[in-house]
Amino acid sequence: MAALEEPALTELRAWQRRMQQKPTLLGRLTRRAQARLNALLPEKVHAAITTAIKQTVRGVLFGSTHTTRRPEATATLAEREAAVRSTLRYYRNTAAAEGAVTGAGGFLLGLADFPLLLGLKLKFLFDVAALYGYDVRDYTERLFLLHIFQLAFSSQHTRNDVYQRVANWDAYRHTLPTDVHEFDWRTFQQEYRDYIDLAKMAQLVPVIGAAVGAVANYRLLEQLGDTAMNCYRLRWLHAANEATPATPVPVT
Repeated sequence: MAALEEPALTELRAWQRRMQQKPTLLGRLTRRAQARLNALLPEKVHAAITTAIKQTVRGVLFGSTHTTRRPEATATLAEREAAVRSTLRYYRNTAAAEGAVTGAGGFLLGLADFPLLLGLKLKFLFDVAALYGYDVRDYTERLFLLHIFQLAFSSQHTRNDVYQRVANWDAYRHTLPTDVHEFDWRTFQQEYRDYIDLAKMAQLVPVIGAAVGAVANYRLLEQLGDTAMNCYRLRWLHAANEATPATPVPVT
């Protein structure tokens, strides 16, 4: 436990409890409603969306390895987290500005926000990984970023499953597919799309679109930053304790 300072450890434990909570009644009802809506979409639409998101994510995952900073090797955890917070401020403000511009541009420009914001989020995760000392040239580290993404932008039901993989990453990483095409892209895109639909839909409305886009993007980056920091705190803690598997935190 000495690997983390008390404030960081307190934040980590609170986050772990949130990740392991049971889905609420409202959450279960929302999930069922979204499942019904998704069932109404033709399979060709699902396939097209899945392919588009898959190609966007893969482009960032494999392209950003050439532009991401080198892994930080000597900094203390406190120094790393100060740098992560500074990086988050930059990406958060950039995302807010991008959301305001696309939101003010009407329906068509609002649609362009989706891939732009997705790219910003993934690039942010690459920088966070490097600041915590992890080399994203490692294929499994890039898949870890996708798991962080899923924890941040999925239903509670999916979070429960993904959290268990993240909490035992050192063991789970050896079971990962060697081909990125084998990743469950369908679930990834559906959970992400369902999660942000309500937050982003009003961005397409004239007049209020700019304000909604700025606030929504700001909050989505804030949530991603919180999730990423706690995921890497968990790994830092495991490494400091000789990679002892995490004990699930009782849900209260």
